[in-house]
Formats: sequence, C-alpha cells, structure tokens
Amino acid sequence: MTAAQQPSTKQDILHHLLKQGQATAQELAEHLSISPQAIRKHLKDLEDEGLIEHQVIPAGMGRPNYQYQLSHKGRDQLPERYGEFAVSLLDTLAETVGKEQVSKILRKQWERKALEYRDRVGQGSLQERVAKLVELRQAEGYMAEWHYAQPDEKNAAPRYVITEYNCAISQIAESFPSVCGHELEMFQLALEGSKVERTHWIVNGEHRCGYLIQEK
Repeated sequence: MTAAQQPSTKQDILHHLLKQGQATAQELAEHLSISPQAIRKHLKDLEDEGLIEHQVIPAGMGRPNYQYQLSHKGRDQLPERYGEFAVSLLDTLAETVGKEQVSKILRKQWERKALEYRDRVGQGSLQERVAKLVELRQAEGYMAEWHYAQPDEKNAAPRYVITEYNCAISQIAESFPSVCGHELEMFQLALEGSKVERTHWIVNGEHRCGYLIQEK
C-alpha cells in the first residue's frame, strides 16, 4: 500500500501540498501540529517514494529552506485513477477512426454529462446549484470546493469560485487537450443562466483549476 492510500500523516501532507501547491517543512509542521523533526522524516519517506519533490530556497548565510511540492506521480495518486487505460483506449480509437472523430465523441460525452449535471443540480439559486455541482464533482473523485468571490464593482450580482485541486482526467487532458474546453462548456450548460470563466488551469502548470461563476 502506498503513502497516498494510507490514512496517515503522510496522506495529510500530500493533501495539504495538493491544495496549497507548495509548503516548507516548518509550515507543514505548524499546519499538522507535529514536530519539525517528525515532519522531515515523513517528507524524506515521501521523496523516497517519488511522491514529492523539493526546491532549495536560499536563506542568506543560514541553512537553506526546502520548498516541497507534489511530483507528477504524487498528483496522479490523489485520488487513484485509471487515466493510463483511458488514454490508451482513446489512442486506439484515434488510430481506428481518426482524431477528429474522437474529438466528436468526447464532445458528445461532455454534452451528455452536462445535461446530467443540470438535472441533478436542480432549479434553486445559483449558490445552491454551485454547491450541489461541487458535491457531485467530489463524489466523482475531484478535490473540489467553492467559496464566494469578491463582488464586481460594475455588477452587484453575487459571484462564486469553484476550485478543483486535482484533475481526475489529467492524463487524458495531456493527450487530448480539447477535453478541458469541453469541461468549461459543461459547467456553463450545467449552471444554466450563469457566466463561467476559467481562472486557473492545471494543464498550464498551475496547482489547481478554478472557475469564476456569476449570473448573466
């Protein structure tokens, strides 16, 4: 069993790095309320497993600080996914019917998923529907959350942000980047009557995907 599957301090470290992007040993020790010595042992174990990596931050004449972040392998294990099989299947389809046809199939899949989301989020207020959509995404393996956004000076309507700290389809997105565009369209259709904009994007090297949502 890997560290990412164990309900332990190591798993807490991985989840914190997933949400925050980066952290030092001291920051992790304070967040998890354990000693810096204990946290460094866990960090060494996680690096040995290839789940995290570090960058050296110069600290003047003193001891340099290490900034830790998830490795590609570590991100892939939160949560466990079957991306390699899906990518292989799509590659086989592309060889059989052509990439253009695969793109049409993916679009059809996202349209179908969007309609399913729209039906399941219901007809409540935008806030209620955003909260329900996040709930549905969490059930599908996304570490997702939502919160209020700063109001727009030109528009008094409430605004919300959906943040997803992992991508359950990241391996597919790397080989077939059009799926990310379909995901944005899917949210727009699922949250009918709202405007959805992408603010952050894991595929662009950021540690999360973010969407800003407001009434049209």
